[in-house]
Amino acid sequence: MKITPQQTNELIRRRRAIFPNMFVDRPIPKEIIEEVLENANWAPTHRMTEPWRFKVFRGKSLERLSNYLADFYKKTTSAAQFSEVKFEKNKKKPLKSSCVIAICMQRDPTEKVPEWEEIAATACAVQNMWLTCTAYGIGCYWSSPEAALKGAEFLGLKEGQRCLGLFFMGYHDLPELPGKRRPISEKVEWVGG
Repeated sequence: MKITPQQTNELIRRRRAIFPNMFVDRPIPKEIIEEVLENANWAPTHRMTEPWRFKVFRGKSLERLSNYLADFYKKTTSAAQFSEVKFEKNKKKPLKSSCVIAICMQRDPTEKVPEWEEIAATACAVQNMWLTCTAYGIGCYWSSPEAALKGAEFLGLKEGQRCLGLFFMGYHDLPELPGKRRPISEKVEWVGG
């Protein structure tokens, strides 16, 4: 199957952040989640370190994640700063999702590859996930709450691993959302010919 440049352009330019409060109650089949993760696995990787690691929350485990995020917010927020609205938002986001994937990175133990390159490779893996979700009509977004970034124990991370955020996924009934970007000409300088 040949993919045309037009199809590629359309997929990339249709990618949007769709938030859990926009998700509908429709489960994402496990086979599609596996395909999303398989496509993540084909991201570019320097020295073949393949640093991306994922923890998938579905079904009952979404409740555990929900409770962890809410409890973390409560424990780490002073009484003066505490907001019941933020507490409930932390609690509800996973429960409105069909699936939440913790985006993790395994640091190359030899450290021959700079850490920023492994973070970039993991971000490329997430972009592959996002584009796959877009193709399937699945809404998603990458969030980096402090609870996730400091959640090594909750996530059961191994030595050299760290969490870079959470990838919330769910079907939605939204119309196609317009996108906007400033012209690329404002961001490019042609050097030489």
